[in-house]
Amino acid sequence: FINMKRTAIAQLTEWKISPNRKPLVIRGARQVGKTWLMKEFGKQEFKNFVYINFDSNPDMANLFEGSLQISRLIAGLQIYSGQKITTDTLLIFDEIQEVPRALSSLKYFCEEAPEYAVISAGSLLGVAMHKGTSFPVGKVDFLDLFPLSFTEFLNATGNENLVDLLESGDWQLITTFKN
Repeated sequence: FINMKRTAIAQLTEWKISPNRKPLVIRGARQVGKTWLMKEFGKQEFKNFVYINFDSNPDMANLFEGSLQISRLIAGLQIYSGQKITTDTLLIFDEIQEVPRALSSLKYFCEEAPEYAVISAGSLLGVAMHKGTSFPVGKVDFLDLFPLSFTEFLNATGNENLVDLLESGDWQLITTFKN
């Protein structure tokens, strides 16, 4: 795509500056751009970001099997990523359903370390299949992500002029270029 812009970036920016920010869980079907969105947001809005993919990642599974004390998790994430994690670092937990205790850790990020920005994505259906794991109800914010809207698609394919035309409401001209 030439110029990919998702309207969800604006929602993420609002989440980032919210005084009551909690860890964020992005929900959405497969292949709607959750991973791209999280990484792009990290590039645009933070000094740096640490991306952790929990899929087939025994090191991270082991890290989260121990104590969920935030200072311990941050130390482990710094060692794993090779990056210094500060409050201007976006922590991205992808495929979080693969490590249920990572999902549980969101509660502790909310209660004990709200200064850290944490975004996660994954199949919540998968989370429900892990017995004995509690979902951090009330300790996370949610964002539902859908496939590209028609406007987002037009922008991404370099057809900004058609977006402008649609927004103008000139139905006679729109009809002329409907094909």
